[in-house]
Amino acid sequence: MRSIPATMATQHPDNAGVSCFTGGRYISAQEEIDECFKCFSELGVQEFMWDWEGKFVDEAVIDRLYNLYHDFFKKNQIGKDLFLTFRVPNIWIESSHKLPRAFMNMISAEHAAKTYQFHSPPLFEVILPMTTSASQLEYLQQTFRKTVAATKDIFDFESALERLEVIPLFEEYETMADADQILHTYTDFLKREYDYTPEYMRVFIARSDPALNAGFLTAKLACKHAISSYHRFERETGIKVFPWVGGGALPFRGGINPTNVEANLEEYKGSATLTVQSAFRYDYPLEQVKAAIAQYNEQLPLNLDKWVEVTESEGEAIKVFNRQIAEVYQADIEKLAGTVNTIARQLPSHRERVQHIGLFGYSRGVGEVTLPRAIKFTGSLYSLGVPPELIATGRALKKAKEMGILELIDRLCPQLRRDLNRAGHYLNRENLELLTKQESTWKNVQEDVEAIQEYLGQDIGPERAHHMIHRNFTSNIFHRLQLGQNFSEDVLHAAEIRKSLG
Repeated sequence: MRSIPATMATQHPDNAGVSCFTGGRYISAQEEIDECFKCFSELGVQEFMWDWEGKFVDEAVIDRLYNLYHDFFKKNQIGKDLFLTFRVPNIWIESSHKLPRAFMNMISAEHAAKTYQFHSPPLFEVILPMTTSASQLEYLQQTFRKTVAATKDIFDFESALERLEVIPLFEEYETMADADQILHTYTDFLKREYDYTPEYMRVFIARSDPALNAGFLTAKLACKHAISSYHRFERETGIKVFPWVGGGALPFRGGINPTNVEANLEEYKGSATLTVQSAFRYDYPLEQVKAAIAQYNEQLPLNLDKWVEVTESEGEAIKVFNRQIAEVYQADIEKLAGTVNTIARQLPSHRERVQHIGLFGYSRGVGEVTLPRAIKFTGSLYSLGVPPELIATGRALKKAKEMGILELIDRLCPQLRRDLNRAGHYLNRENLELLTKQESTWKNVQEDVEAIQEYLGQDIGPERAHHMIHRNFTSNIFHRLQLGQNFSEDVLHAAEIRKSLG
């Protein structure tokens, strides 16, 4: 069994502060090579995501890493000791022109490694974002084999890669609930087509997009249900499963940050890998970041078998609950989307993203509206002083009590109260009251706040000096918005205080 990384650095542009490596907030595609090396060599992460989804990418990554940092990678072999993993575009949503380039890149990287007399193949896994069916995984597997054959035929390149390790990334809460069935179908395909049964599988659970699309509590429950389902798949098949949770620093997007290590180990029991995104790495003191990564590297492998089982009846109850709460949340977000999109335009972009135009990129949608991607969506609502964790959550807790599953939720989500308290520190009640005079939907959020406070047994709101300062910046943002003024500096100052753009 190869070693499974506990920590993966990603290129998600959620940092508010400057990078400790570049001295700037914006990180270009060229700077990502050095960033990758330093995440390995200085921060101690064990894996780095090389992201082809919705952004520009340096396709010479392996050649540059080997050439620029030869001595380091001679001692720390990519594909054996450390891992570089491509997230490829989902060709059913994004333009397909980058997928063949990614596949060719993997094959050429194998030959580069042999030239340097390094471990080969260095790249053998790909992450498929927004996986919804086994047929998508099968297509990648078949297409890669055709690419290998064509490369041999045209360039006489031999490859040791008989197949890809395809890592499904499940991002829709409905898909996550039954993702173990997708795994069964896919492994049946591998056995039927290639007479091959995997020794292990890595499966990736998103925390950001389920929250954006269906609400905070729905995303939490879907994640817990998925982890249990994957371990049940392992029990049924004998195939070792290593669940992987991708989340950002703020509670809405997963709450994975250096101050939250013990809480995350409790929250994500049964997971083998967690992501450390840009805010995790660049919005906290460097020594704290290193210590947190080291703790994850040591303790996550010990956490894998501590997963919390969701029974079949509990799973069905969660599905019913999630569908109902998603409808409530989506109805509100559709009406608030105009305000969210207006604020998102003044949030900075810290990576070289492809514009969301036509088939060359994509934004995220809820119902009949289009929204910014999860980071800017989250950042927009925090900038208003209305953290998205609060939207529909109070009504969800009331519904859970009616359905008799509140105790189940408390058992599955041990950090729920802590997360709601933390998000509540950034609530600006005055802004929320003013917003209700412009759009009555905000009154639903006021109802949520009251219900959350009843659940917690205490009021939420700013407590410390930095919470008060954040509230003041969000007041500036609201009033500048009314005046049609630029508020981009206030947005950034507020983000620096909460230690994440979104």
